[in-house]
Amino acid sequence: MIDRMSPLDAAFLNIEDEDRHVSMAISSIAVLEGPPPSHEEFMTAMRDRLPLVPRYRQKVRQVPFDLGRPVWVDDPHFDLTHHVRRTALPAPGDDAALSRLMARVMSQRLDRDHPLWEYWVIEGLADDRWALISKVHHCMVDGVSGTHLYYVLLDESPEGSRTPVADDWEPAAEPSTLELVGDALVDLALNPVEQARLVGTALQAPLSTMRRVTETMYGLTNLADALWPATPSSLTGPIGRSRRYAMARAPLADVLEIRKRAQVSLNDVVLAAISGGFRSLLCARGESPHEHAIRSLVPVSVRAPGEEGIYDNRVSLLLAYLPVHLADPVERLDAVHGHLAELKAGKEAQAGAAMTALAGLEPFPAVSWGMRMAARVPQRNIVTVTTNVPGPRRPLYLLGRRMVEVLPYVPIAAQLRIGISIFTYCDQVTFGITGDYDAAPDVEPMARAIEEGIAELASRYRPTKTRPTKTRSTRTRATANRRAVRP
Repeated sequence: MIDRMSPLDAAFLNIEDEDRHVSMAISSIAVLEGPPPSHEEFMTAMRDRLPLVPRYRQKVRQVPFDLGRPVWVDDPHFDLTHHVRRTALPAPGDDAALSRLMARVMSQRLDRDHPLWEYWVIEGLADDRWALISKVHHCMVDGVSGTHLYYVLLDESPEGSRTPVADDWEPAAEPSTLELVGDALVDLALNPVEQARLVGTALQAPLSTMRRVTETMYGLTNLADALWPATPSSLTGPIGRSRRYAMARAPLADVLEIRKRAQVSLNDVVLAAISGGFRSLLCARGESPHEHAIRSLVPVSVRAPGEEGIYDNRVSLLLAYLPVHLADPVERLDAVHGHLAELKAGKEAQAGAAMTALAGLEPFPAVSWGMRMAARVPQRNIVTVTTNVPGPRRPLYLLGRRMVEVLPYVPIAAQLRIGISIFTYCDQVTFGITGDYDAAPDVEPMARAIEEGIAELASRYRPTKTRPTKTRSTRTRATANRRAVRP
């Protein structure tokens, strides 16, 4: 049976096809204690875990003329040594050196002739540490399923408690181009039959179907607001092949305390801090932080419980304005909270998920043509992407070494010059800022501004002090600002 990609997975391949400057790999840096393992020790650990991730030994095959979705096939020449790299940082092995290395690694595309992943073992970090960069193409995983790979690779105790898995893998015969074309043509021929079957199933539950249709139409109406262009700024425009990378950190305890006392979500807190970071960046560039300057794509997971280990993309989205026009961090937090509540009530994420599911039922040649045309049209409505992925809350270990922190990375494309990813692990929240090398040389000051934004909110919501009191005029301003983020 041929293993086809979903249309959403295929879209991440199409983005690369349409823009030679884009690499659509997602990544993270795991920093670990102690001396790095030897090359042989690490390779043995990887071989032991390969049976747990069958996708790691599969490569992508495109169907000619986009007659069908790309498919996953076993790589008959799979060679683990192609996927495991090793290097070292120059002394003193600090964050700046690690950021430069991360930017270089992520500027390069993964080789489509092989399975789409790499691991980089990094020696020479300060304080007797080493790191592991995991790089996986976005067509294979989203943030949640990518995080699940840590549970596969790492152990829950220094001693390791994983039962060895028998590896009897033999690559299946790779389908010929003629077979791929034939399968795609059969799928196209049966598509009307499948659509009729699904319509019949939907009609068996008319009330439920009508409710879903109504919610989807309501959400699509609200998503139409996002067609309005954002206020022009230096944050959008052509990008090159090379990247910059910066990292920021904050104590999880501070973020949770702010969340509790402000009665908001963790996502609200980090997006408010990011809004402050963008405000600082625009001001430093001499640009006005207009209230409609930054609309962010905020991915929303639509995975059902227990689907974390299914390696594909199961996400929808919200399109949110970041309140960079507000100087006061408490007002920014209030505006983010109110705006996201409105977007969630507007069923935008549900509408996005429904349209993604619908694309899976349509003939792929038409879907692929639409994706490629959309990729070629300059977009001016989305300025950045801000993705927040919850990670493990307990320590994990690799070959007896404790993982100290995880620093995330999100790719940029489609004239987005800066993207930000957020990750929680144990007692820390980390931010990874991706920037275009030429157009975003100031991502490092932005990282510091995000840290300062968390610290300032924490100081305003300290348990020893009364929560900031909002006067009537402050509440009125906050409500007005919340409404102002919609054009």
